Amino acid sequence: MTIIGITGPTGAGKTTALGEVEKLGGAVIDCDAVYHDLLESDTALQNRLESAFGPLRDESGAIDRKKLGSMVFGDSEKLEQLNAIAQTATVERVRQLLEEYREKGTGLVAIDAISLLESPLAQLCHATIAVIAPPEVRVRRIMAREGISEDYAWSRVKAQKRDDYFIQGCDYTLNNNCAGPEEFALQARTLLESILHKHIQ
Repeated sequence: MTIIGITGPTGAGKTTALGEVEKLGGAVIDCDAVYHDLLESDTALQNRLESAFGPLRDESGAIDRKKLGSMVFGDSEKLEQLNAIAQTATVERVRQLLEEYREKGTGLVAIDAISLLESPLAQLCHATIAVIAPPEVRVRRIMAREGISEDYAWSRVKAQKRDDYFIQGCDYTLNNNCAGPEEFALQARTLLESILHKHIQ
């Protein structure tokens, strides 16, 4: 089984690249989705969060993500603590999912993680890909996707790590300065096929 890590800033085109993984018959593990699922279903994680940050449940008994977010926002020490707890739980679950895919005979799995490079998951990957795009292109995409103002989109883009961080940390780079998604999808597919070819050889 070939494991490929895909990372990069928001709005760069990771979703398009991940779509090509699926078209090649591969599976995608979205670390954000894994963490959100765990927040709802994993009582051990819920208890760890409450022992670190105090009562966090809403009327329905679920973890109140907004309350948790407001507690760590602007407090780098608490944010670091939250990230460490979240990462430990997410990495453990991703390892389980990889094992399940291996048992099913899945030949290709992509791990989608914004924090891939500072996570133990990077060591599990046979190859890592940085997906980047010019900032103004990313701003347009985020505005269209989320219906937010240009100022807010720019603040989101500026808050993320620079392209150099992703490029230097990854084995390959996909620079999404393409005219349209079809062109970028082709570029992504070509790279994925090349990585698979090398790994299978």
